[in-house]
Amino acid sequence: MSDKNILAVAALQNGTVIDHIPTELVFDVVRLLGIEDLDSSVTIGFNLDSKKLGKKGILKVADVFFPDETLNRLAIVAPNVNVNIINDYKVVKKFKVTLPDEIKGIVRCNNVKCITNNEPMTTHFHVVDKDKVIIRCHYCERSIEKNEIELQ
Repeated sequence: MSDKNILAVAALQNGTVIDHIPTELVFDVVRLLGIEDLDSSVTIGFNLDSKKLGKKGILKVADVFFPDETLNRLAIVAPNVNVNIINDYKVVKKFKVTLPDEIKGIVRCNNVKCITNNEPMTTHFHVVDKDKVIIRCHYCERSIEKNEIELQ
């Protein structure tokens, strides 16, 4: 076997692979997914070579299939990562996580006077720019940029 055929990270029998994570976001994604609370086997690849990104991160989580709400949270922190669903060592579903047009109940509004911070109600944001990750509160209309986003 040549060096080209050696996998940097071992194959996964069943579970979820999250690939092409920007290196600086790998541990944010780990925290966001609650991986430290899982009983499953988890492989974290960090600073792996990538043709697209130069360096990338990858997460392989055995026997776990994350719900859509969790993947929506992932899109807020690391938009455009690839998600692969693995069954019997084969990719059965592959997609790129993208921000939805609206985000409900995931992000906290950073305006202290916003009604969502003063009344028991679900937050609601409109995505203004999917590439730059800019969202706007439905209630107070404050815009929040990616580096200001605080998850609930």
